Amino acid sequence: MTPGRRSSTFTRLLRHGFTDASAAERLLDSPELAPVRDDPFLLEALGATADPDLALHGLVRLVEAQSGHTARQELLDTLIAAKPLRDRLLGVLGASAALADHLARHPRDWEALVTYEPRDLHPGVAEFERGLAEATDPISLRVAYRRCLLSIAARDVCGTTDVAQTAAELADLATATLRAALALAEKAAPEDAAVCRLAVIAMGKCGGHELNYVSDVDVIFVGEAADGADESKALRSATKLASHMMRICSETTVEGSIWPVDANLRPEGRNGPLVRTLSSHVAYYQRWAKTWEFQALLKARPVAGDLDLGAEYVAALDPLVWKAAERDNFVVDVQKMRRRVVENIPAAEIDRELKLGPGGLRDVEFAVQLLQLVHGRADASLRSGTTLDALQALAAGGYVGRADALQLDDAYRFLRSMEHRIQLYRLRRTHLVPEDEADLRRLGRSLGLRTDPVTELIREWKRHTGVVRRLHEKLFYRPLLDAVAQLAPGEARLSAEAARERLEALGYTDPAAALRHLEALASGVTRKAAIQRTLLPVLLGWFADSADPDAGLLNFRKVSDALGKTPWYLRLLRDEGAAAENLARVLSAGRLAPDLLMRAPEAVALLGDGDSSGLEPRGRAHLEQEILAAVGRAENAEDGVRAARGVRRRELFRTAAADIVDSYGTETKPAEADQGALVDRVGAAVSDLTAATLAGTLRAVVREGWGDTLPTRFAMIGMGRFGGHELGYGSDADVLFVHEPRDGVDEREASEAANKVVAEMRRLLQVPSADPPLLIDADLRPEGKSGPLVRTLKSYEAYYRRWSLVWESQALLRAEPVAGDEELGRRFIELVDPLRYPAEGLGDEAVREIRRLKARMESERLPRGADPKLHTKLGPGGLSDVEWTVQLLQLRHGWAEPGLRTTRTREALAAAQAAGLLGAEEAGILDEAWVLATRVRNAVMLVRGRAGDTFPSESRELAAVGRYLGYGDGHAGDMLDAYRRTARRARAVVDELFYGA
Repeated sequence: MTPGRRSSTFTRLLRHGFTDASAAERLLDSPELAPVRDDPFLLEALGATADPDLALHGLVRLVEAQSGHTARQELLDTLIAAKPLRDRLLGVLGASAALADHLARHPRDWEALVTYEPRDLHPGVAEFERGLAEATDPISLRVAYRRCLLSIAARDVCGTTDVAQTAAELADLATATLRAALALAEKAAPEDAAVCRLAVIAMGKCGGHELNYVSDVDVIFVGEAADGADESKALRSATKLASHMMRICSETTVEGSIWPVDANLRPEGRNGPLVRTLSSHVAYYQRWAKTWEFQALLKARPVAGDLDLGAEYVAALDPLVWKAAERDNFVVDVQKMRRRVVENIPAAEIDRELKLGPGGLRDVEFAVQLLQLVHGRADASLRSGTTLDALQALAAGGYVGRADALQLDDAYRFLRSMEHRIQLYRLRRTHLVPEDEADLRRLGRSLGLRTDPVTELIREWKRHTGVVRRLHEKLFYRPLLDAVAQLAPGEARLSAEAARERLEALGYTDPAAALRHLEALASGVTRKAAIQRTLLPVLLGWFADSADPDAGLLNFRKVSDALGKTPWYLRLLRDEGAAAENLARVLSAGRLAPDLLMRAPEAVALLGDGDSSGLEPRGRAHLEQEILAAVGRAENAEDGVRAARGVRRRELFRTAAADIVDSYGTETKPAEADQGALVDRVGAAVSDLTAATLAGTLRAVVREGWGDTLPTRFAMIGMGRFGGHELGYGSDADVLFVHEPRDGVDEREASEAANKVVAEMRRLLQVPSADPPLLIDADLRPEGKSGPLVRTLKSYEAYYRRWSLVWESQALLRAEPVAGDEELGRRFIELVDPLRYPAEGLGDEAVREIRRLKARMESERLPRGADPKLHTKLGPGGLSDVEWTVQLLQLRHGWAEPGLRTTRTREALAAAQAAGLLGAEEAGILDEAWVLATRVRNAVMLVRGRAGDTFPSESRELAAVGRYLGYGDGHAGDMLDAYRRTARRARAVVDELFYGA
């Protein structure tokens, strides 16, 4: 060959898409292709394939495999003369190395591609059964199956069939194969076949008539006794036949396997019997089946065995399928199943996962099935097992917007085409987009992307997954807006009844009110309404994910009514990714946070993510500085305290919102796993806020009554949870008031001034207003309610020296200065330290007295009718149990262990463990119980808007508490069981450590 000719051929090969032109030249020059080497049609046909190099290599192998010169010549003559064969054969060889291997092993099977008649263009089950008819054993069945698959692949790669038709043909071939396999099993055991009726029900993609090239074929088996046969014997025989049929398809032989037959969708999965009677199936689905099992039944289709029995199966279960949407938590269950699928994808694969990843095929399928189950109850036109047919029916009925349906149809077809071509190459079950450049190039070219196959493929793939990601949630909610907004005349839209059905399925208990809210928010042609229509489909999904969707939507309408004309509000929700989801979580999690927000809706700005610190709690110094500055600007004490309370309300909202978002998690950030950290964050934030509010109120009252200086030094000592930095949302501020007359000031004048300050502070902090009141509780003072409200430091010293009781020493363990004169507060602490950390610890009599007090409190203070086991404060294993146990350790050992000298329960517990006063397991049990009880109290306040020590009795409120604690809908019972279990373990430790049992 001359160099010039070589150069010319080399260039032509590159131009026709060959990547290894040198190797292609050698193959074209091989003796096998000598007769057709110079044929112009051959090179053009090779260049039209997905992988010209692969096609040429496969062709040479096929020619080599022919039995002799005559057979080779026949193949080559037909190849050149018959364009249909040329396109089909080379198209398959360029797309599938696995089918090229099959042709090399069975060189006459190319003849299956020669006929080109109408009936060959769209074969059905009958044609495939004829194609498998000569199979007499598993090996010959595999060969016949591959021969049929060859013709399907040829029509697919040549564009004779589209992706939906190809998937249907693959399902029909699977049906014919299952029938052939069952016939072989029956032939091997005629005595078993004689005593039973066995129906094979296709599920999944096979049942839906949309199978992949390589996929498990999901089935369910139904068995009955033949006339006169014993039922138990019949079921044993049916099970043997079913097992044998599965092995015939699944086992690997010299001709490979066909595909695995998977029966795990049957009742009880792998743990259940392989074959059940029809009545047994019905009983299971009536009593035990989960939501996903009814979803799976959407695809059920009798395909082999006793088709009459199969039809009876479908007829018996159909009514149950279409009632599934009436089940509690139906939508949540389906969405959770979808999330669980995504969570189980290895992190390294999620971006390449075509089927299960975000924006993948499963997103389309789940969305369509969800809508079918909701609306198929009343509209039989929606009951197709095939995804694209069902999507078309949903659009025709107005259940899905037509534009959305068209985009999803387009995306689904593209993604399924990618999946088909990826699997076709090696006939391996995979849904991962390849990473290798050559594989991506072949894949792109197989889809008609020829200019820059890899770049175009990646771009189109990402575009389509983006469409699915954007639409698959909106698909459920957007038609609700179209139903009320009525902006597109002539467009089919949801009827009022269908809209109510959908809202009920989403968990709305008052769908009529929800529709009114949607109409108010989304109707009209204003910019505000347009943005709301964009936001609402996503927001409705987040509301539906809460325990009270109705409240979420109502609260959103209230906030939008208040802020809708404010330019920054809708811009914040539209442009800042986290803001809309954070708002949805906060508005639907209970009453407290929405109530705080409604009093000053501009606090919505805190929910944005432009400033990542928006929900971070402000420290005490920062808060005190802001509040004191606001008080300084006020004209009088009332205005100053009003400003302080306004800051407190805003910061309570910030704390509650952060707590809700951290407890629920978001789409980009999982829920906080460390429950103790959540409790500590709320306790510190609310305690700091309370201290800063008291400091500001004190400054306002003193300035108005006495100018810059009060006649007496004045300090507030935090007690109880306040001193322990453990305040909850509904906690009062437990304090002691201490003062000390300034030099030259009469003690009576000083006392009157101090009492006036306290009285005015308490009044101003409880004046009715839009801001929540702050109650000051001084009942832990000496002599309790009978004693003076304010004492001098000397009076405290005299009282504690002469009259102090052991319970007061215990209460003083939590004493910490929180506002007022710092030096006076420090001296008070120096005064009480010997009382709360007595030298050599408590005596035995004092220990017995504390135990007596605790026992009396347990019997007398528990509210009548309350379930002790669920009372978070006074019940066994509750807050009181843990705190008294820790405080007894502090009283006994604080003098010797510096780590115990803290006002904080968890800190003291950790110090006690470090000092060896209790074991790590005991400390862990007590800490877990204290954290859980505190979280429950916080949850009750967030949900009900008022404090409580027990779980709510109303089901929605109980569910909302459960969501806050990480329990899904329908798992309130699990939450209560977990609380009882945790409290029971803690009480056992308390009995041992506190009571010495």
